[in-house]
Amino acid sequence: MADQEAPGDDGLLLRRKRALYRAQHRGTKEMDWMLGRYAGQRLAEMSGDDLDIFEAFLEVGDPEINAWLFDPGQCDQSAFATLVADIRSFNSLG
Repeated sequence: MADQEAPGDDGLLLRRKRALYRAQHRGTKEMDWMLGRYAGQRLAEMSGDDLDIFEAFLEVGDPEINAWLFDPGQCDQSAFATLVADIRSFNSLG
């Protein structure tokens, strides 16, 4: 991830590292695995705006995220609908 950063992007790099840690350490193995793998692959390509959304998503509790991932209809009206669809696709959930 650091190889792709421009010299002035230290703040963005730090945010990505924090988001990766938070995605990998959710508290449940399922969420650690699904979100951690996703973050490990996608964070490097996220813009600042995308990262804002992902960081806000990480603030949501595991039960709600779990419901969104396994019943995407529950997330259709959420600000995270596109992100949830991408995570579902990445994890081959549909």
